[in-house]
Amino acid sequence: MKQEQAKLRIAELTEKINYYNYLYYQKDTSEISDFEFDQLLKELMTLEEQFPALSLEDSPSRRVGGTITKTFETVQHKYPMLSLSNTYSQEELRDHDKRVAKGLGDQSYEYICELKFDGVALSITYENGLLSRAVTRGDGVKGDDITNNARTIKTLPLKIKNTLDVDSVEVRGEVFMSREVFDKLNRERDDIGEARLANPRNTASGTLKMQDSSVVASRKLDCYLYAVLGENLPVKTHEEALKQLEAWHFNVSPTYKKCEHIDEVIDYIEYWETKRFELPLETDGIVVKVNSYAQQEILGSTAKSPRWAIAYKYKAENEATILNEISYQVGRTGAITPVANLEPVLLAGTTVKRASLHNANEIQRLDLRIGDTVFVEKGGEIIPKITGVDMSQRKANSQPIEFIHTCPECGTELIRKEGEANHYCPNERGCPPQIKGRVEHFIQRKAMDIDSLGERTIALLFEKDLLKTPADLYKLTYDDIHDLEGFKDLSTRNLLNGIEASKQISFDSVLFALGIRYVGKTVAEKLAQHFKSIDNLAAASFDELIDVPEIGERIAESVIEFFGDPENKILVEELKKSGLQFTMTEKEVVLESSLLNEKSFVISGVFNAFSRDEIKEKIKNNGGKVVSAISGKVNYLVAGENMGPSKLEKAQKLGVDIISEQEFLAMINNT
Repeated sequence: MKQEQAKLRIAELTEKINYYNYLYYQKDTSEISDFEFDQLLKELMTLEEQFPALSLEDSPSRRVGGTITKTFETVQHKYPMLSLSNTYSQEELRDHDKRVAKGLGDQSYEYICELKFDGVALSITYENGLLSRAVTRGDGVKGDDITNNARTIKTLPLKIKNTLDVDSVEVRGEVFMSREVFDKLNRERDDIGEARLANPRNTASGTLKMQDSSVVASRKLDCYLYAVLGENLPVKTHEEALKQLEAWHFNVSPTYKKCEHIDEVIDYIEYWETKRFELPLETDGIVVKVNSYAQQEILGSTAKSPRWAIAYKYKAENEATILNEISYQVGRTGAITPVANLEPVLLAGTTVKRASLHNANEIQRLDLRIGDTVFVEKGGEIIPKITGVDMSQRKANSQPIEFIHTCPECGTELIRKEGEANHYCPNERGCPPQIKGRVEHFIQRKAMDIDSLGERTIALLFEKDLLKTPADLYKLTYDDIHDLEGFKDLSTRNLLNGIEASKQISFDSVLFALGIRYVGKTVAEKLAQHFKSIDNLAAASFDELIDVPEIGERIAESVIEFFGDPENKILVEELKKSGLQFTMTEKEVVLESSLLNEKSFVISGVFNAFSRDEIKEKIKNNGGKVVSAISGKVNYLVAGENMGPSKLEKAQKLGVDIISEQEFLAMINNT
């Protein structure tokens, strides 16, 4: 394809994909199938690789991430991001209304009410319609530039139609993580033995400050916009600003309402007090703003907050109940989680009987004792938690709770690893919940995908001593399964067929299914792609492991520990004999060109247009060869940012040509 043709096609694809993204993420509508969408995006990214200079600022490929930001520049806000005064009282809200009325004299006024979302405030600047900068609130005067990460938010337009005829406009919103995404993220962390994240708000905040924007993209953050600022904007009210944001295809929560007087405001507050629990994200109150911008100017601001707005905060629903006992659960990785068993209490519309206490540190921090009257609330409106103890009700003979020393399931002495809050049962192969948990992990959809097998069946097989490791699944016979409670001929054959079909599952999924600590689905894919087989991975050294992009020391140590265990070696060999896939199926390489024939390359550092795996594929697709070590036979070292100094020094010493990413692109584009 010639450059002029590519330019037109890139522009066409960019516009189409951005439009389909808008329909999907903000209108819940799909005009094309997922496959068709993926093909369009793949075509665009291929063209952008071939003609990088033609990539547009609003290209949807920028949402995929991949940029590494080592430090976040501190930026001064053009318009200070003031915090709001808070109140928990309707009486104080009416007092605020009286102050507004006094400040405006005889003028009539109206309010706009919006839900106060529990997220991270963000200021985004558009220059000539293009997203140019995104900055966190910080201290209200200065914040951090997280533009690369903000671009990954699918509902945030990379380009807006400049209908107001202004060079620069600033919009503000709240970045959040939905409950669904947060819960999924915690389930994934459970899978790989990571500590659970505390709440969606803190997770969203931490995600925005991650160095690798591709990881940010995978977290699926969202953003509700609520303000427009700029010089000489033809917008007279807050309501008009919200409608303008909607016209620009920003994601605006449809829950806002214009209220004629304070009684309507209070009706709105009362309506959402319980209704808000049905929303897909966290809320903690209502923001009440005078609608007219002219009247906002009259009312002005204090040094800390505007006089024309106030936040009404809902009180966290908190009830007192009795702590009857503490039980202890054992997870797949052996982690022990204490659970408070409570006298049932009604909280936020549901009956609460149990609350997680996380670990021994939390029990000690709360100074809990059996029989205590404790205060319970829904942390983040999702998970019940104990927030304190009513000391006035404490019994005189109560004793501090001592955390258990042995596993409640198998009696093994617990251990506590240095630097970790959790206690663990080290009896991996003899502790029933760990054995069953590993099999449950092994058969899940993202792993071996044996959907005809569930927790109940795993428990039945375990009780009959038919299932101790995942390898035992492939030894089951018709009679073994048919004899189980509830199984008949059809269900037996379905389970056997599901187990047989799992033998075709790809190596990366099998690797994830093994349950190596800290090796989640994405890490398993990267390791499988890099090492190509289980034997290569098992033989890899620490240095070879950390040389894989995004594989850190903790993962490398965990992989080495796993393959160093004789029992795990036996497991892998048994699964091999059963016919599972332990090598990557190499795709047939269709050469783009022969420009790099007989040329060998070493790749080092971080790149802008490619990940390291992508640049290696590009070399192979153009006839070249990728090697891992510098030698006199290497033709080129492709040097990215933060490359290893030893490779650079050796390449210089041996006279290897050192080229930049831009020089490599020129080489394959034959320019």
